[in-house]
Amino acid sequence: MTFRNFLLTACLLLLGSSVVYAEALKIGLNYPQTGRYKDQGLQQRLGAFLAVDEINRAGGVMGQPLELVIRNSRGEPDQGAQNTAELIDREGAQMVFGGVSSAVAISSGKAARDRNRLYFGTLTYSNATTGSEGHSHMFREPYNAWMTAKALSQYLNRHHADQNYFYITADYTWGWSVEESVRKFSNTEDTEQHKGVKTPFPRALITDFRVALEQAAESDAEVLMLVLFGDDMVRALNAAYEMGLTKRMQVVVPNLTLGMARQVGPTIMEGVVGAAPWVWNLPYENNYQRGKDFVEAFSSRYEMRPSSSAASAYSIVYQYKAAVERAGTTNTRAVIRELEGHRYSFLKDEQYWRAFDHQNVQTVYVVKVKPREKIMADQFSSDYFDIIDSMPGDEAAQTREEWEARRREAGKPVSL
Repeated sequence: MTFRNFLLTACLLLLGSSVVYAEALKIGLNYPQTGRYKDQGLQQRLGAFLAVDEINRAGGVMGQPLELVIRNSRGEPDQGAQNTAELIDREGAQMVFGGVSSAVAISSGKAARDRNRLYFGTLTYSNATTGSEGHSHMFREPYNAWMTAKALSQYLNRHHADQNYFYITADYTWGWSVEESVRKFSNTEDTEQHKGVKTPFPRALITDFRVALEQAAESDAEVLMLVLFGDDMVRALNAAYEMGLTKRMQVVVPNLTLGMARQVGPTIMEGVVGAAPWVWNLPYENNYQRGKDFVEAFSSRYEMRPSSSAASAYSIVYQYKAAVERAGTTNTRAVIRELEGHRYSFLKDEQYWRAFDHQNVQTVYVVKVKPREKIMADQFSSDYFDIIDSMPGDEAAQTREEWEARRREAGKPVSL
């Protein structure tokens, strides 16, 4: 073989064995690694990484591997907006998701909109997120405060009608939304009869919760409504238990997550009532196979049960993948069109992205914490929730007329 033929053969062999790697499709996760909501943030991270790994093993998105880029929001709105800008401008993220505080999700969503990128809210319950502050580039995967309150109040009105309530509420957009909505649907809008107190956010001290709980103890309330989340709820509920209030009153935590329940523990949590968009035992009770597959994969990989925030992040990654593939492009406007009105069944029964406000309309569940022995019988000591009531999404959600009325009150247009 001549030297020339040798070189030609070598080049052909190299070309034949070369692998062409597709450029990664980057998506950004903006969540609290630190702060009061860090446990819920960690669950989002775990759920998101599981989805990305599964999708990449199956060939990626239109042949492109997904790459998850993360930032720590610290639960602070300004940091969330800055992170979103960096994820898009520096990292090239085509979509950003995350947020445990609604204030963070709202500020982050606006930063994404300004850069013509989608933002999916993973754990944001304030009505404002897809209401008065809603816009074309924000999609909320979980339910909102209105939906929470309507389903929860259906149960409360059956079992606690004519009882006095006392509200302890985090003083920011999520807390205001939840208290207003629960008062509306539970017929407890009379603040003289059903008293309440606001606690600072995001830097409440244990003394703030004790002062609020002392006022609750001095009232004649039979229902203690803790409109608190994350570490704030954990500290307040521990204090309520120490003060004997959990024996005197029905404790209600409107937005319950598995992480919060685990932090408090089964003894103190027993009997607490709340609402959730999803709990890990739901797929087994209703035979939702895809939901069971997710629970099994998550539990096997992380040796813990997934919370609703993990399910939300996991679902968002898959929903974005599916919308991009339907559109045949990552172009933001095209993906928005594919999401609007899209119906799907994934981890539970049918859900859909409502076109006029980008709220995910879905069944809402009311749950009650089980006795300790049932909780501990689970492989991971996490069988916390009995599903005691539910409400279909279309019944729970605001109507278009109600949504438009809120938009007008806020001086916003009645279309996104």
